[in-house]
Order: sequence, then structure tokens, then C-alpha cells
Amino acid sequence: MSGPFAPPERVGFVGLGQMGAPMARNLARAGFRLALLDSRAGAAAALGIDADLPADAAALGAACRVAVTMLPDGAVVRDVVLGERGLAAGLAPGSVIIDMSSSSPMGTRALGETLAGRGIALVDAPVSGGVKRAVDGSLAIMAGGDAAVIERCQAVLAAMGRQIFATGPLGSGHAMKALNNYVSAAGLAAAVEAVLAGSRFGLDPQTVVGVLNASTGRNNSTENKFPQFILPRNFASGFSLGLMVKDLRTALDVAHATGTPAPLAESVVAAWADAERLLGPQADHTAVVRYWEALAEEQGRA
Repeated sequence: MSGPFAPPERVGFVGLGQMGAPMARNLARAGFRLALLDSRAGAAAALGIDADLPADAAALGAACRVAVTMLPDGAVVRDVVLGERGLAAGLAPGSVIIDMSSSSPMGTRALGETLAGRGIALVDAPVSGGVKRAVDGSLAIMAGGDAAVIERCQAVLAAMGRQIFATGPLGSGHAMKALNNYVSAAGLAAAVEAVLAGSRFGLDPQTVVGVLNASTGRNNSTENKFPQFILPRNFASGFSLGLMVKDLRTALDVAHATGTPAPLAESVVAAWADAERLLGPQADHTAVVRYWEALAEEQGRA
């Protein structure tokens, strides 16, 4: 195994959406050279980064020893990696793929086995913190895979995140990300119900949120999502309802695969899936409050 990846190493980056674009910029700021690729024509050039713009994933792989994927789900990652003219077709043995998408941990393990047969290592390193922390480089990163491979990738990960957790074997990072988002979604749903009930009782929503944040009901949603996105009703966190539902289903899959009773998770998944059907998968996940408001209106008419 060769040494660690450090600037000015060329890093391939595939997926330049709301999270991927600022993450790529932070790699450039840290001194890494970049090769960029996105399915949207012109997206890579629009970043304004001095970078190589290969024609396809295979060409990107041929230009790098380490490549990052930041894509919608594991199925897209698998296609980008193993499809015709995919990353694996260009990467040399000894190279590393860092999948920072929110992928299925079971699918990640299967992909890792396939890549290992080609001499390519896979690290699953999903992130938490949203667009704001992607921009300032303070993401929490959950890295699963061989410890020596993760160590090689430390400088790459540190350019994008403030806290890097080695979570265990391959797939554990993706499992941890899904479980984190389940806890986050459950906390948001509980807070939405509490604020809505308080409001209908006559309490000011700002007061409800303020008391929760000074008390034991405080969570990330009451501290951040309500003040920034829900009470102002701009619903602009940058993370979609469809992606949240995907992660919730992944968390429930992890519970089922491990034989863990999860009646609360099943209820949370059902409620968020209903909200997705009402609001559409492209709605911001903080707009889920509209689902509970619609339920309250229906109950009021009954």
C-alpha cells in the first residue's frame, strides 16, 4: 500500500450538487488538485475551480489515485463506479474510492467486495451537518472501512470535515449516517407535534421553541431547524424530503437486518413517507411541518 493522500494529490470528485460543490471547493482550498465530474452539463466548469474536467468517470479514474463520490444514493454510486466507462475502469490497483453519499450499508459491502477483486479499496464516509457546514468545512464524517485505508485518506477527509469518526468495518459509516438521520427525523417530528399542539392551545410558537431550547426537550431541530427554516417558513435547509425518507428506510433496514425491534422507527418512516406523498420528494425536509398542519386541518373539519 502506498502512502497517504496529501496536497497536491489530485482528487477525483463526482457529484457537484448542493453538498458536493462546496466540499470540492474546500478540497481545492486545502491545496488538492481536482478532477471534477457531474451528470449536469457545465456544472463542473461553473464552480470556477482550476480543475481537470474529464469526459467521463473512467477518464477521471485514470487521472487519480483517490476519487470521491457524492451522489443521491447507492444505486447511482454503483452505476458510476461499475457501469460502462465507470470509475473502476480507469482506477489503477491500489486506488481508493471514498463514497460520501448516503448509500445502503448492505449495498456498500457488496460493492466493496467487487472492488477488492480489482485491487481497489472502498471507504464509506457519509457526512452530517447540511449545506452550511459543507460550505465552512465543518462536517461530521463517519468513515467505515479498513483502518489503514482510512488513515491514508485523513487529509482528504479533514479538508471537508471537522470531526472524523472511524466507525468500523465497511458499511458502518453508511449505517451510522442512516441511524443518525432517523434520530434527527424523530426529534423533528416530535418537535413539530409539540409546537403545533402548543400553538393550537394558544401558545406562541416562538415561546414554545424557546422553552424547549432552555429545557430537556432541546434537540438539533429546536435549536437550528425551527429558528432558521421552519418558523420563518423559508424551508431552505438544502436537504430534500425524498432523501430523508430514503435514509429513514435505510435505518429501518438496518434494524430489521439485525433483528432489532423498531416500532418507533416504523411509525416515523410511515409518517415521513406520507409527508413525501403529500409534498413531493423535492420539497425541503423542513417543510414536513406542512404535513402535520394538513393533518390538523383535516381533524378540525372532522
